[in-house]
Amino acid sequence: MTRFERFGAVALLLAVGLMLNATAWGESRLGAQGGEGSPNRRQDWLVPTQDQITPSRAILFRPPGKGPFRLAVIAHASTQNRLARAQMPQPDYPALAAALVARGFAVLIPQRLGHGKTGGPYLEDQEGCDNAEYAMSARTTAEAITTALTFMRAQAFVRKDASVIIGHSAGGWGALALADHNPRDISAIIVFAPGRGGRANDRAGNICAADKLIAAAAEFGDGAKIPVTWLVAENDPYFPPEFSKKMADAFTEAGDGKVDFRVLPAFGSEGHWLAEAGDEATLGTLLPVQLNPPAAGAAAKR
Repeated sequence: MTRFERFGAVALLLAVGLMLNATAWGESRLGAQGGEGSPNRRQDWLVPTQDQITPSRAILFRPPGKGPFRLAVIAHASTQNRLARAQMPQPDYPALAAALVARGFAVLIPQRLGHGKTGGPYLEDQEGCDNAEYAMSARTTAEAITTALTFMRAQAFVRKDASVIIGHSAGGWGALALADHNPRDISAIIVFAPGRGGRANDRAGNICAADKLIAAAAEFGDGAKIPVTWLVAENDPYFPPEFSKKMADAFTEAGDGKVDFRVLPAFGSEGHWLAEAGDEATLGTLLPVQLNPPAAGAAAKR
C-alpha cells in the first residue's frame, strides 16, 4: 500500500469512527454552543478531535445568509512549553478570519488537543531536539485538521469541496502534511512561517535539528497536489526567510508541488506573529487570487 493509499484509508476510518462514536461524544455536545455574535456571526463550537472524550473548542465565523459557503480552517501555532500550552488563550485570528469571510468563506479556528481550554492529551510532541520527529508531529497536526474538516463538511451551510487550509507556525507545518490530498477537497494551502523547533533555547534563528526539518519538508512535497502559498516575514526569528526558503525548495524539488514563496516586509518587533496580529487589509492582500469571490453574475462552483 502506498503512502497515499494509507492516507486515504486513515481518512475513511476517521469518517467511520466519527459516526460510530457519536454516542461517546454525546450528540448534544458537538456543534454550536450558543448564539451568534459580532463580528461576522462569531459563534463558539465544539468539534471532534482524535481523542474520543475531548472535543476541540473552536470559533466559527461566516458570511450572511444560509450558504453553502466554502470552508477555511485556520490551524494555530503551538509550543513545546507545557505550562504555556495549558494557558494558551482561544485562538481567533480576527483580522485573517475577517479577510476570509469577506471572500465568502466560513472560517473555523479549532484549538487542538493539549492546548488551553480544549485540554486533553498533547499528541503533537516533536520528541525534543536530538531525536526530533518532525514528520510525525506534522502528521498528527494534519489529522487534527482533517478531523475538524470532516465534521464541518457535514454541516448544511458548508460546501463539500474546495476547502482551504491556513496554518501558522506549527499549524502551518501540519497543513503542509496535507499537500498530497485531492485538490477537489482542499483547493489551497496557505502557511505563515511553517515549522517546528524554531527559536530553540529562546535564541532567534536557532533551529533545533534543522536538517531533519528540511528532510520532513521534502517528504511532504513528494506527491504534493495542492498549491501552497508560503509566507514568511523578513524579521521572523523562528524560521528566518533564508532557512524557510530551504524548506520550501526541498518541498518543491521532492515532487511536483507548486509553492508560491514570498518574503514579506518586517512586521512589528517579531514578524512570526503577522498571522495573529496583522490587520485585515494587509492580510487580505496576501491571500491567493483564487480565494476571491466569483465575479458578479458568475455561478459559484458547487
